[in-house]
Amino acid sequence: MEDVGVRTPSRNESDRRPGEPRRGLVGALVGLLAAGVALGTAELAAAASGPGASPLIAVGGAAIDATPEWLKSFAIRTFGEADKLVLLVGMGVTIAAASLALGAASANRWALGVAGLVAFGGLGMVAAMTRPANGPADAIPTIAGVIAGIAAYLFLRRAAGLPRRPSRHEDDSPRIRGFDRRRFLQASLATAGLAGGAAGLGRLLLDRADASQSRAAVHLPAPADAAPPTPPTADLDLAELSPFITPNERFYRVDTALFVPAIDASTWSLRIHGMVERELTLDYEQLLARPLIERDVTLACVSNEVGGQYVGNARWLGAALGDLLDEAGVKPGADQIVSRSTDGFTVGTPTDVVRDGRDAMLAVAMNGEPLPLDHGFPVRMIVPGLYGYVSATKWLVDLELSTFDAFDAYWIRRGWAQQAPVKTQSRIDTPGSYAEVAAGEVAVAGVAWAQHRGITRVEVQVDGAAWAEAELAAEDTVDTWRQWVYRWGAIPGRHSLRVRATDRDGVTQTAERVTPFPDGATGHHTVIVDVA
Repeated sequence: MEDVGVRTPSRNESDRRPGEPRRGLVGALVGLLAAGVALGTAELAAAASGPGASPLIAVGGAAIDATPEWLKSFAIRTFGEADKLVLLVGMGVTIAAASLALGAASANRWALGVAGLVAFGGLGMVAAMTRPANGPADAIPTIAGVIAGIAAYLFLRRAAGLPRRPSRHEDDSPRIRGFDRRRFLQASLATAGLAGGAAGLGRLLLDRADASQSRAAVHLPAPADAAPPTPPTADLDLAELSPFITPNERFYRVDTALFVPAIDASTWSLRIHGMVERELTLDYEQLLARPLIERDVTLACVSNEVGGQYVGNARWLGAALGDLLDEAGVKPGADQIVSRSTDGFTVGTPTDVVRDGRDAMLAVAMNGEPLPLDHGFPVRMIVPGLYGYVSATKWLVDLELSTFDAFDAYWIRRGWAQQAPVKTQSRIDTPGSYAEVAAGEVAVAGVAWAQHRGITRVEVQVDGAAWAEAELAAEDTVDTWRQWVYRWGAIPGRHSLRVRATDRDGVTQTAERVTPFPDGATGHHTVIVDVA
C-alpha cells in the first residue's frame, strides 16, 4: 500500500547535524564583518592623511556634488544642519545592505566576495583621488582598507567552513556541514573588535588632529576700527524673539563639508593672485597685525525658506578685504573674486561689490572669540548684503582675481544665480505657528533684514485685513536685521498673521511665494494661531 504524504529525507538532510546554519546567512555575516574591517582600517589609515582621505568621506562628498539640486534643497529643508549626518548614516546602511547581499551571494564562490571588495575599493579610490583638495596619495587609506577587508573575508570563510570552490555534493545542500559554532563565533568577535577598534582609533587620532588647541592659543588684537556699542533699544528682549546678537552655538551652519577642516593657524596662509599687479601671500600673524575692523553683520543663506532659521547676526572682527585688493592691485576686467576653501570648495564674489565701500572683510573672530571651527577657523570671508554662497567662504586659503566668463564657482555650476544680493525678508518668531494664546494684547514679534539697505518699516496683517505698522527696534546698522513688535488685540478664534517689510530703497517684499532656487525665496511669512 502506497504511503501518502510521507517524504523520505534526502541524504544531505538526514546527515545534517543540529546547529548547521545556512550558508547564505553565514556568508552574509562574513560579508558584513569584512566590509567593517575594510572601512575601519581605511579610517585608521586616513588619520595620517586627514579626514578627506577617508573613502566614506570622499564618496559622501562626491555624492553631495552629484546630488540633484531639488534633492539637496529637500535635504536642507527636511533635516536642516543634520543633513550631513543623515547622508553618512544612509551611506552606512547602504554599505551594510550591499555587503550582506554580496556575502550571501558569494557563500559558494569566494572570488565573488573578493571582486566585490575590490570594486567598492575602486569606487573609494577614485572618489578620494578626485576630490578638489586631494591627490593620488589620498587613495592609500582605501587600498589599505581593501587589503585588510580581503584578509578578514578569507579568514572568516575558513573559520566558517565555507568552501573555496563549489563541489558536486556541496552544491546540493544549503547548509554548512561540520560547522563549528564556537570557532566561527570567536573569529567573528575578533574581526568585529578589529573593525570597531580601527575605526575608533582612527576617529580619535583625527579628533586629536583638530584645530581646537590652535584656536585656544589665539590672542585677538584690539580692533583699529571698533564697532560702536549696540543701541540698547536694538534688542526688544521679548520671550521667544531671536536675540539681536545670535550666540555662536546657535548660529546656523549650511555648507558642503562632511567634516570640519582642521587648520592650524600657525601653518595657515592666504594667497591672493590672478588678475593682480602684485601677488600677495599672508600668514595668520601678518593678517592679525593689520588694522582690523569690527562690524555687526547679518548673514543669510540662500537656502532659507520664507520664515526659515538660516539667518543670524554676529559681531565680526577682521581685515578689510578692499584694502588687501588695493595692495594687490586689481587689473581692469577682473570682475570676479574666486575664493577657495581648504577643501577645494569655491565661491565667486563680484569684485565691484567688495570695493564699493561696504565692510567686506576676512574675518578672524565672531562675537568676541576666534572663529569657531565649524564657522571657518582660522579665516573666513564676510561681505554684507550678499547671500553666503557668493560671499561667505569658510576655511579660506585662496583668493584669485578672475572673471565671471572664465570661471563658474561650485554653486553656479549647479544652476544657482551668479549674482545674489540678499532679498528683503521678515519673519514672525512669536507666537509660533498653531500656538495657543490668551485673548487680549499679544506681542507679535520677529526680525526683518535687508542687508546693506536696511529696514524702514514692518507691517502685520491679521486675517487679511488692512496692514498695520509694527514698532521697530532701534537700527544698529544697515547691515544688520531689525527686531519688530506688533501689539495685537487678540479675540477668541483661529487667526492668520502675516508680516512684510520695506527696505530703505522703498521696496516692499513681494507676496509672491517663490522657492529659494535659484536666487533666494520670496513671500510673506504667515502663521496660524488659536486664541482662547
